[in-house]
Amino acid sequence: ILCITVNIKSQLFVEEGQQSLFSIQFVFIYFSRKRPKMVFGFIEELKRTSKRQCLDQVLCLATVVCSALMVWKGLMVVTNSESPIVVVLSGSMEPAFYRGDLMLLVNYPEDPVRTGDIVVFRVEGKEIPIVHRVVRVHERENGTFKFLTKGDNNPVDDRGLYAPGQFWLTEKDVVGRSKGVLRYIGLITILMNEYPKIKFAFVAILGLRVLINKQ
Repeated sequence: ILCITVNIKSQLFVEEGQQSLFSIQFVFIYFSRKRPKMVFGFIEELKRTSKRQCLDQVLCLATVVCSALMVWKGLMVVTNSESPIVVVLSGSMEPAFYRGDLMLLVNYPEDPVRTGDIVVFRVEGKEIPIVHRVVRVHERENGTFKFLTKGDNNPVDDRGLYAPGQFWLTEKDVVGRSKGVLRYIGLITILMNEYPKIKFAFVAILGLRVLINKQ
């Protein structure tokens, strides 16, 4: 079995007073018909593997990685969002979203933000975006909108999180709006980020496994 994690640049701020940087990790699984052997036999079998077989497996790995990047770029085009998939890291949006939920975002300019929408937005001077609910929308005379956000599980709105002197957000601040959720699917990403040694060891073992696979 081959498991590849592809780090996709994505950031999320999910709780007032806390900042969390993370990367979405797509996990691709490649199944081999050959039954897996003991981990301790990997090195010996790798020595018996020809250079041609190793090259074939490396090319296979590269193909999977390139496919993952193409899928991600395709999602960015379809959703018009720089981060079409994000993971909820804390409980500031409970009970709407829970830690580990996987969110799909869209950002269509022809569909304006409305009260009640869950949005991911950027604040000037901060690199990490925030995900919260729109609680108030104000339409300007020129047809543009400004709005106020708040975490469902937070006692106050987000004005304390905005840039100094900023009391409203505008459409240019929005990274995307939530259009779907998969419950707890993102827990594997959280686990791997919190325990990086486990992630690297797991990927390294499976990487050796595919390199010595002859089928």
